Amino acid sequence: MKRLLRKELLRLIVFTVLGALLGSFWNQSALGAAAVLALLLGQHLWQLQRLARWLQQPNDVPPEANTLWGEVFDGIYHYQRRQKADQQQLSQLLERIQDSSQALRDGVVMIDHNGDLEWWNHAAEKMLGLSAASDRGQPITYLLRHPQFVDYYESQQYLEPLVLPSHITEEHLLEYQITLFGKNERLLLVRDCTKMQRLERMRQDFVANVSHELRTPLTVLSGYLETFSDHAEQLPSHWQRGLTLMSEQSARMEHLVSELLTLSRLETSEFKVEAAPINVAELLAAIRLDALALSEHHQIILDTDEQLYVRGCVNEVRSAFSNLVFNAVQYTPPGSTIELHWYHNQDGAYLEVKDNGPGIDSQHLKFLTQRFYRVDDSRSSQTGGTGLGLAIVKHVMLRHQGRLHISSSARGSCFTCYFPLAQTLQRNAA
Repeated sequence: MKRLLRKELLRLIVFTVLGALLGSFWNQSALGAAAVLALLLGQHLWQLQRLARWLQQPNDVPPEANTLWGEVFDGIYHYQRRQKADQQQLSQLLERIQDSSQALRDGVVMIDHNGDLEWWNHAAEKMLGLSAASDRGQPITYLLRHPQFVDYYESQQYLEPLVLPSHITEEHLLEYQITLFGKNERLLLVRDCTKMQRLERMRQDFVANVSHELRTPLTVLSGYLETFSDHAEQLPSHWQRGLTLMSEQSARMEHLVSELLTLSRLETSEFKVEAAPINVAELLAAIRLDALALSEHHQIILDTDEQLYVRGCVNEVRSAFSNLVFNAVQYTPPGSTIELHWYHNQDGAYLEVKDNGPGIDSQHLKFLTQRFYRVDDSRSSQTGGTGLGLAIVKHVMLRHQGRLHISSSARGSCFTCYFPLAQTLQRNAA
């Protein structure tokens, strides 16, 4: 291209000089040069006209030209062909994506930056009752008017899905999950979770009912075992060991039933929005005394912000915090140091329970909050653990819009409870 530009410039200079020489025969050198320049300008204008005419019909072959204009025509022609090939490829890819989306059983809805419906698949049309003739281009909140969905959509906090009854058939439950992409555009995924919710409800009801039913026979057994223990010296010696073991296992079963009932209540009851302010520093001080009574061979260091309060249910928060502290005492050897830090930053409030025990293998960390999960069954049997403590902590944090984070290494473990800034307040406000 540079070579052709230089050639075109040289051609312009040569013709201008020739025009000036030709005009010099009549003592009109300037007029001769101007005439040549006018002819060259007319030629370029003619080529521009050919270019404009061709661009109006880009499917035609480009005009023939041997000068710089030939390179221009050929360059535009090849660029158009590449663009056309890319457009065809993108169109085919888009068709494949749409076809695969249409085959999904879950609903897929594309929402533009204005919040208007742009595209959806057959499953979404069936589950949401959408119509291409009347609903395309309509705001999503005009069609899904449930207040909880509107709040969920406008909050732009889409970490967790939203489950609501279907506005078409209330017997069905739909799970909504929104993902932000592009320039404030959204992808809405809709899933029918009716069966899963029913199974989850059956599981919760089963656990709650069985736990309640177990309390009565356990109470009777514990009562008789306590009576026998009071008169253990009157029983044969070979019965006393069995009596001791039955008392221990009965107490362990009562503890398990109690934690099952607590977990069932956390899963089934709704959190009170008008939660009371909690003096966390005072609560942790009381938990520390209980933990020291549990073991006199641990050092427990307390570092708290006494001005920092949190909104919530005091019984639930106490249960979560005491589970973490008591676990640290039970699962670390005598002489270990446990640190309790309660502080805040610009993101929210944090409780850290650190220990310098043997730590937990990284492969177990993501399973620790599952019900009945134990890192070491033999150690849990010795300490009387049920495998439900961290599951209770997890549910308490979720009910307080927070989360539990667990990290561990060979130098010890750290359990962190996070509360969002909206759940915290200062002492003077409390």
